[in-house]
Amino acid sequence: MCRHLGYLGPARTLSSLLYEGEHSMEQQSYAPRMTQGNLLNADGYGIGWYDIDGGAARRFRRSQPIWTDVSFREVAGAVRAGCAVAALRSATSGFPVDESCAQPFRAGTRLFSHNGKVEGFAGVEAKLRELAGDLAEVPDARAPVDSALLFAFAARRWREGAALGEGLAEVTRAVSGLAPGRYNLLAADGAALAATTWGDSLFVRTTGEAIWLASEPVTEEAGWETVPERSLVTADLASGVRIDPL
Repeated sequence: MCRHLGYLGPARTLSSLLYEGEHSMEQQSYAPRMTQGNLLNADGYGIGWYDIDGGAARRFRRSQPIWTDVSFREVAGAVRAGCAVAALRSATSGFPVDESCAQPFRAGTRLFSHNGKVEGFAGVEAKLRELAGDLAEVPDARAPVDSALLFAFAARRWREGAALGEGLAEVTRAVSGLAPGRYNLLAADGAALAATTWGDSLFVRTTGEAIWLASEPVTEEAGWETVPERSLVTADLASGVRIDPL
């Protein structure tokens, strides 16, 4: 399955988030240690971040493997952010390798990533579209991939007033009731992170001034803790990390 990472803390370069560490996101694209059913995460990548002086969410996405994009590696060293979501894609059979399918997706100031798949998607697509609501509100939800409808559903709940983590939890519970699958979701709003574990790995690390969420640890440093299966993680710098069962 795909890999993703969320960061919240002191501003640091995008380069450090993607390329640094003994098991960096770049390395996880060609040598992941904990994925299920795939050897590579080479069908695209993306990173979303927030302006340091404002709440605007920015993105960079490509359909190529991250290790082949030499130009972005250079640019990433010049961009700093205190909150970011990065994702590597391993495309599920039946869905195209296309930039529109690379995550994170964006809805206003919120970023979203799905590590997993909806089993038997064709059989539940119509129901998922009902749950997603009006896709005109979230252009990324038109991407030809199962994750896009999960994102649209979450974005709908956020528009209706759900908190960041509450939206992810509702999507995970509802969609897992319709179809088996892996529903590890990750979201950010510039001031907080939220994530679910449902079928794949997730780790959390706090350093006192920063919070990391990752499909697998990106460093050998101490402090990485496994998030239990079927959990909701919510995190911000004021309150720290909270883990609740789904």
